[in-house]
Amino acid sequence: MDGQWLLIIHGLLTLLVVVSFLCGQWPIFEGTPIQRIHYFLTFGAYDYFLRFVGFVFGEKAINAILSVEYFCCDRPNPVLQIIYLAIIGITYYFIAKSSFSYIPGYYLSGFHRYTSLLGVGIGVFFFLLTSFADPGTVKAENVSQYQSAYPYDNIIYTEKECSTCKITKPARSKHCSICNRCVARFDHHCGWMNNCIGERNTRYFMAFLLWHLFLCLYGIVALGFVLAGRLKELRVVYILTVYYGIENSFRKLAPHVVQWLLGSYNTQILLMVFLAVVSLLLAGFFGYHANLCRTNTTTNETVKWQDHMNWQRKVNEARASAAALKASINGMSSERKAPDSKWKTFFRRSPLEDAGAVVKNNIYAKGILHNVWEVISPPSTRRSFLRTKSKSS
Repeated sequence: MDGQWLLIIHGLLTLLVVVSFLCGQWPIFEGTPIQRIHYFLTFGAYDYFLRFVGFVFGEKAINAILSVEYFCCDRPNPVLQIIYLAIIGITYYFIAKSSFSYIPGYYLSGFHRYTSLLGVGIGVFFFLLTSFADPGTVKAENVSQYQSAYPYDNIIYTEKECSTCKITKPARSKHCSICNRCVARFDHHCGWMNNCIGERNTRYFMAFLLWHLFLCLYGIVALGFVLAGRLKELRVVYILTVYYGIENSFRKLAPHVVQWLLGSYNTQILLMVFLAVVSLLLAGFFGYHANLCRTNTTTNETVKWQDHMNWQRKVNEARASAAALKASINGMSSERKAPDSKWKTFFRRSPLEDAGAVVKNNIYAKGILHNVWEVISPPSTRRSFLRTKSKSS
């Protein structure tokens, strides 16, 4: 029983660490222990590690570590791609080794041996497609076409030159310092793909997320049916009720069934927990990017809009404060009037409340269907884009 409790505690701690690492910077976790754990995992632990290395081995060791960090984080490299392939390969190996001997079983046919392999193959295919597809590199040959496809809104995008590529940056583009190129409709640089996510490969990235979400759910359900089949084939419920005299109800049987499963099929249980955690993370990530596609916004633009709206809100509040101060000074210098009642003063609306309202005017959002179609069929893949290119040339 102690081992089972250790297994449960280990699973909960793993879930806490994974959620803190991946989601600790979200606004919902601000001021919580999850945010502090996220800071420790992403900055604090590494800072303490560098101090320890510098104290023990000196400055040369720190420089060596910083060189490795530069290669892994600031330059294109296949480290995370290799880790992804290792994760999906090892997970499939353990599923096959621990559960394929029970397929076909009471609930699953032998067909699932092949569908699981096909599902993993399709997932790897989407991974390779996203990794090696052109994200929408902006060059001197196509910059005018991208400028026609994405006009400047003069709010978060204005016409200016990329200081590195020495070409005019189209709206919605950004120069990726890791890939060293300008990318149209730039969303983010994905280390797992070793590639930018931009105009031409966002559709593949979304397909990758959605397929892996379905793959994890399929694995959870299949493993659940394997365990349910073993319960049925070994007549565990019958043995517990007839030979051990346990009442035939869910509340009485559940603890004994769970204990038996953890003792006999702990590998499958751990795999199900792992797949459940990954599926939750994939569902959140896919939902976030699906909402971006729905509103025709990118991760990069979300940050830009937040900065712009915060700045605009501060400007409006400063103007409202100046106007209120001017009005109060004019009121003091003018003829004295009877003061307002306390109730009227209490319920009076502050001018700063109206000043704080800032409207987001996204000119690229043209309806859900149009926005989603722009992701599925990017402008640079359409005939109109090629016609614009021929006219400009």
